[in-house]
Amino acid sequence: MSCRICETPPEDYRPCVGLMVLDARGRILVGQRVDVPFPAWQMPQGGIDPGESPLEAALRELQEEVGIPPAKVELLAESRVWRCYDLPAELRQRVWGGRYRGQAQRWFAFRFTGDARDIRLDGHHPEFRAVKWARPEELLRTVVAFKRDVYASVLEEFRWLWEPAASPGFPAEGSSH
Repeated sequence: MSCRICETPPEDYRPCVGLMVLDARGRILVGQRVDVPFPAWQMPQGGIDPGESPLEAALRELQEEVGIPPAKVELLAESRVWRCYDLPAELRQRVWGGRYRGQAQRWFAFRFTGDARDIRLDGHHPEFRAVKWARPEELLRTVVAFKRDVYASVLEEFRWLWEPAASPGFPAEGSSH
């Protein structure tokens, strides 16, 4: 699988947001999906509704997927690029009825300012059965394979948020991971 860097979401990719939520120790919030029988962990993410900005979608998805209200996070960074990845063929038809070949994601990094009670998985349509805080280096070992290149790219861009010596950076246009 690969991660393509795009200026805008291509027509055949679902526009969505990805959310890197960091705690005070630099660990990343990940959730175990409810819709797969194996331990598939991922960062919160979700589609952008018509008329909604990427930031508005990010804050909405944060509340919908993990119950965190906007008042319990601080925006740290927004990616300057869209990351596109293909969904495995066997999932495309099941997930979006074949309408999209993958997703184009705009990523945001937030600092979580709440406590454990502010993370809730009992929303209307739960997506996660459990959540945990993972070190950045653990993330690539626990994510499903088809998202691994996207996550590596996001970690590269946002590394400066947990490694003070790192400088802000992002992949060059047209690069792939």
